[in-house]
Amino acid sequence: MKTLTRWIATLAGLLMAAVAAAAPPPAELFYKDADIVEAVLSPSGRQLAVTTARGAKRIGLAILDLGTGQATRAAQFSDGDVHEVYWVNDKRLLFSVVDLSDGSGRPNGQPGLFAVNPDGSEMRQLIRRQGVPVISDGSGRYDRLLDWNHHLLRVPTPRPGEANEEVLLYSLDADHVQTPLWVNVRTGRTRSVDAKAPPHTVGWLADSRGELRVAITFDDGHQAAFWRGPGETAWRKLYESGLFNTPFSPHSVDLAGNLYVLHTQGKEQQTVLSRFDFEHGVPERKPLVAVPGFNFQGQLLGGGSGTALGVRVTTDGEQTFWFHPALKALQQQADERLPGYINRISCRRCGEADMTALVRAYNDRDPGQLWVYQAQPPEGEKAWRPVGRVRNDIKPSDMAVMDFQRIKARDGQDLPVWVTRSPKLQGPLPAVVLVHGGPFVRGNVWGWHRDAQFLASRGYVVIEPEFRGSTGYGEAHFRAGFKQWGQAMQDDVTDALRWAQQQGLASDKACIAGASYGGYSTLMGLVKDPDLYRCGVAWLAVADLELLVKGSWWIQDDGNEARKYSLPDMVGDPVKDAAMLAANSPVKQAARIKAPLLLAYGEADVRVPIAHGKRMRDALKEAGNEPLWITYPGEGHGFGVVANRVDFAERMEAFLAQHLKP
Repeated sequence: MKTLTRWIATLAGLLMAAVAAAAPPPAELFYKDADIVEAVLSPSGRQLAVTTARGAKRIGLAILDLGTGQATRAAQFSDGDVHEVYWVNDKRLLFSVVDLSDGSGRPNGQPGLFAVNPDGSEMRQLIRRQGVPVISDGSGRYDRLLDWNHHLLRVPTPRPGEANEEVLLYSLDADHVQTPLWVNVRTGRTRSVDAKAPPHTVGWLADSRGELRVAITFDDGHQAAFWRGPGETAWRKLYESGLFNTPFSPHSVDLAGNLYVLHTQGKEQQTVLSRFDFEHGVPERKPLVAVPGFNFQGQLLGGGSGTALGVRVTTDGEQTFWFHPALKALQQQADERLPGYINRISCRRCGEADMTALVRAYNDRDPGQLWVYQAQPPEGEKAWRPVGRVRNDIKPSDMAVMDFQRIKARDGQDLPVWVTRSPKLQGPLPAVVLVHGGPFVRGNVWGWHRDAQFLASRGYVVIEPEFRGSTGYGEAHFRAGFKQWGQAMQDDVTDALRWAQQQGLASDKACIAGASYGGYSTLMGLVKDPDLYRCGVAWLAVADLELLVKGSWWIQDDGNEARKYSLPDMVGDPVKDAAMLAANSPVKQAARIKAPLLLAYGEADVRVPIAHGKRMRDALKEAGNEPLWITYPGEGHGFGVVANRVDFAERMEAFLAQHLKP
């Protein structure tokens, strides 16, 4: 009997172990902050700045000496997290501080600016944090503190033989006009910039030395761009246009006085990068970079040299093309060492005999791992050394794969679609159609994405359409979404799911989900295609189109500028298009929604105020289909508190399981 009892106990233990092994990773693994947030090489390549919360409650700044291997914690705050780190020179860094501990809707949204030495000494605050009082300690360090409406514009590359101690800022007034100024990162002293800016300047482009070359102006719906080349004092107009018919967009400038611009060409009006022809006042006919099927999205890589060493572009994923033979060889070496990864190289002393490079290797199943390459490593060290993993607890073999497809919508419009699913599961799977926000942005790029990975880990296939109106796939695809909320844009979402079902990727069990515009699309999907979806999950969702385009005296939001200049063309005119807006406003179509719905909002959201959700909840309740209602105090347009992100993910998981049961 004792032997039998022991055998049963052992069997029970094995069964429990098998169940535990089969359980998906907990939601916290996907939604907690990364272990390594930023990593930036110093100008000489001898030091590496890393932001991490390892060993602390907040994200702090640590400096690794690549020669000695010694690490120093340079900055740590009890009321905020370090982010956006820049090296001014090898002996001085800049960073900002944000605090999301009470939610993303906190009033102190502007993060301020701080400077510090790599060893943590001589900390100086340059710009105050919005909503955070500064108490002087009598040292005089706060006497020159700039107000929170100042922002970093450019960290110049030091001139040979000079130790740069100044960075370029701008102050922002109530009309969004930007006034540039220099600030010394050791003393806090400021000096004005002799820019003689054109009136209503709302944006600048500077070269790598901080010389202002392009001014963008905006006044009463009219946009213009001005140029001031090396050695010139006067600004000359490059163009003036309406908001939606600009002939080109300034992209970057170099030290030689070249201007690089984005403009469209071809049937699909895809964006390309060209050098600007000042003699004729137009972009050069032959583009420097064109990416068939995609807009140019990327940058020329100079490594501080002032000349282009390569170009980095985003197609379905990121690609880098180096012109310099040493960097081309290094890229090949990285790709051979880390096959199946996108290996992003950022270098210092680029192409020189003592070059140092930071390599971030990532793919759709691995959030990333960091390596340092030194052409002349310290004695006893190898040229390649690991720095760490972006997310230590993520096991790539447990993650899903992400695929990119281009299909045709019902009217023949090109329709890019992302599909994420576990390679361990076969056959058609229950589907979650995940609709991106914006909507006039690009939805995705190949890599590891926590929402899709979390849902795929629960046994779903995740379908993410780049519906018309999304950017990145040509101006024609973008403009095809104008005034198509709930109409052709929604049809694209439907067509993506039907395609996935026809391909045997998705079963006939499907729910729709999304945030912001994605939440709107979720609501309209349940309105227009009630037989297609078993449920919907909408968070931060636009629910009332009249409130969106007209606003309200009684509801605070940040949409007044958009209502004046862009929403009438992109969404609809509140007077001329009133009937169309009403027909496609979820709150007015609530009686047509029969499926179960989860609604979630941030109580401090000023992009999509909670009034949208309350009106939708009340309309659904009146129609006899009360939704599951969740709100988070202190949260704005996105959930900033880790506990709230995890809580919402777990609630969504339970809701989907109830209605899809994979």
